[in-house]
Amino acid sequence: MKLTRLALLVGFTLISACSILPKSEPSDVYRLPAAQAPASTRSAAAQTWSLRLNKLQSSEALNRSNIAVIPQGDVISSYKASRWSDPAPVLVRNRLLDGFQRDGRVTLLSTDDSNFAADLELGGSLQAFQTEYQGTQASIVVRVDALLVRGYDQRILASRRFEERQPLSDVQVPAVVAGFGQASDRLTAKVVAWAVDQGQHLAPVKP
Repeated sequence: MKLTRLALLVGFTLISACSILPKSEPSDVYRLPAAQAPASTRSAAAQTWSLRLNKLQSSEALNRSNIAVIPQGDVISSYKASRWSDPAPVLVRNRLLDGFQRDGRVTLLSTDDSNFAADLELGGSLQAFQTEYQGTQASIVVRVDALLVRGYDQRILASRRFEERQPLSDVQVPAVVAGFGQASDRLTAKVVAWAVDQGQHLAPVKP
């Protein structure tokens, strides 16, 4: 009898505790806007080497789905009730994959979600993927330290820093997300052009 009363008491206590817990605020989930740049019309021959795209390394603050903002100084915050559909490194990797596909010169593509081997691998680190304020002026900042690596022995063959800034006239979240898309488009075009140029010289020659 005592055990039954104790169980009921515990049950009522848990129900009461659950009823006073704050409800989680619903979030708007944003994807990175689709690329606005037109598909390539280049007549250059397709490359014979294969490329694997790896998720970029990043700080813990960027390796999440929050939409990061630095309102002042070194404080990293995020937009309330809004988040990305994937962590920032995944968004950037997928945008780069789309960029290579649209460019059309490297057709043998894969990502680190698979176990496929490739002649070259593109990786590195995501140093910035956030809104930054300087006074009252806000800008999107996307910064990538890219590494091109030989597949079979992981030797670094080339490296380069890429950075794009997109000023914002509207700081509402939908406009901020659009700004991320614009900055990512420009950065992607530059990374693709660099990687293809490097690959033409550094990829292993196939018989």
